[in-house]
Amino acid sequence: MSDTRFIMIGIVLTFIGFLVLGVFGHDYQAATLESSQFGTCYEYADDLPPVEINCSLKIFDQAAFFGMVIMFIGSGIIALIKGVRGDWDSKVKPEDMVGPSRNQSKDFDENDKQ
Repeated sequence: MSDTRFIMIGIVLTFIGFLVLGVFGHDYQAATLESSQFGTCYEYADDLPPVEINCSLKIFDQAAFFGMVIMFIGSGIIALIKGVRGDWDSKVKPEDMVGPSRNQSKDFDENDKQ
């Protein structure tokens, strides 16, 4: 039996991680290439000319962004594994079980089962 809540949380967290990477990832992919090939890094804006910035700051921003994405995806994977392996929702005390074979009425007798 799986714990459905952890599976749903894992799917949502993994989806958020890939969504953030897909939507905002293009802004953070050029820092390593610029610093290793050219030695200078630039910040680009739509209406202004490129501004030279410190490459280590841009690489730190890139690492922080990918760290956040890895955190979302990793926590989603951990939640998925916990949900698949978990048996939290199947650990119900016998006196709390209800259903066709379990009746909680007080007049139910063990002899009525036969």
